[in-house]
Amino acid sequence: SCTDDVMNYSICYCRSVNFSPNAVMTEFQEKLRQQHENSMHKELEKLLSTTSGAEAECSRKDFEGFKQLFHRFLQVKGPSVDWAKINRPPEDSIQPYERIRAKALPEAVASGLNKLVVVKLNGGLGTSMGCKGPKSLISVRNENTFLDLTVQQIEVQRLRLDEEDLYPRINKESLLPVATNMSLTGENSEAWYPPGHGDIYASFYNSGLLEKLLSEGKEYIFVSNIDNLGATVDLHILNHLMSQPADRRCEFVMEVTDKTRADVKGGTLIQYDNKLRLLEIAQVPKAHVDEFKSVTKFKIFNTNNLWISLPAIKRLQQQNSLDLEIIVNPKTLDGGLNVIQLETAVGAAIKSFDNALGINVPRSRFLPVKTSSDLLLVMSNLYSLEAGSLTMSAKREFPTTPHVKLGSSFTKVQDFLRRFESIPDMLELDHLTVSGDVTFGKQVTLKGTVIIIANHGDRIDIPAGAMLENKIVSGNLRILDH
Repeated sequence: SCTDDVMNYSICYCRSVNFSPNAVMTEFQEKLRQQHENSMHKELEKLLSTTSGAEAECSRKDFEGFKQLFHRFLQVKGPSVDWAKINRPPEDSIQPYERIRAKALPEAVASGLNKLVVVKLNGGLGTSMGCKGPKSLISVRNENTFLDLTVQQIEVQRLRLDEEDLYPRINKESLLPVATNMSLTGENSEAWYPPGHGDIYASFYNSGLLEKLLSEGKEYIFVSNIDNLGATVDLHILNHLMSQPADRRCEFVMEVTDKTRADVKGGTLIQYDNKLRLLEIAQVPKAHVDEFKSVTKFKIFNTNNLWISLPAIKRLQQQNSLDLEIIVNPKTLDGGLNVIQLETAVGAAIKSFDNALGINVPRSRFLPVKTSSDLLLVMSNLYSLEAGSLTMSAKREFPTTPHVKLGSSFTKVQDFLRRFESIPDMLELDHLTVSGDVTFGKQVTLKGTVIIIANHGDRIDIPAGAMLENKIVSGNLRILDH
């Protein structure tokens, strides 16, 4: 067997180097790594043999990127940062948005839009909300999906949707793909994943799209997640980029915003080896995770609204000098199988660009929908919809959003929609917790702090027209059709 081969090899090697344990271990690990890599390559070839034609060619290209990622994953040892070398970014490296906005916009600022390309990252599968397809197709407001709202936001600007590759999920134990063929349905429906948005640089370069955009006079891309409804093109940030001297042109802007206790896992900007760098929680040594989550030490986090220079992307791709840290994302499939996904993040490239900058933007530019609790907020009357953009309603007396926590009965979008006959009036809501089998009738109003808990076996139907203000509702309340 393979294990016997490795063991025999180790014993022979021990004799030849006079039993140097470290050398034996290093050689053993190297052979094991090579073995995993060879096995992975064989399995990928088997998968490719189950398809043909253009699909096979396309999948082969995807797999080349995956092979590189897997190779780097096998080389990684422990956290990728030395905690002692982490420093707070210099003050001038993170500018307050108010300072950027204070500059008057020139009359010709709209012409800058001709040099901008908008990229929406459409990779999220909505699995955390019980969806099988892209999250961008979930209805948000007035039957408009994320995709509809995005198109409305930039109907006069150029839109490109970044369609990510699909990589095979890896069995945590065997380190081999869980897929049995290239099908995306049936037993293979959970076998594939989009590899994070870090592949955008290679995708732009390898597809020829980067060269095409440069030939059209484009200079920057504005990248954001399609489920962030606050990520609209901001003319003040665009003007700041375009007005810099050519020799000091900012190649990368990351929009950050103030961290709250709900954002403690979000990546933050640090100074590391004299470069601005994105630090993700997956890179933090276990002993320092609580420190990383602190809202006093790390006060900002990455919104993933990014402005990136196209000529700089071309230069870095040609030099092969983009070094994106691998994020190992563990998952458990429906059948209980433990798998890992190898991902990279587009923001991690900030350290490779010249004159990189963070801009501390208002919270209104970060309006993500990651859970059904977020979905309830954006569907409610807390926000007004205009030209595809959501803004806090003028009728709300204070600018903060309520804290909403919906229980597991609301996790899947179809269950969430079934439990609300209409979305409640939440203009005066501070906090909402709902747990158990709970439904809401039409035209319910929620104010202050509302906690609704249906214990196991009980059900609570909030009646149509009910007004709950600073109330705790528990027990059993059934409303039946007569």
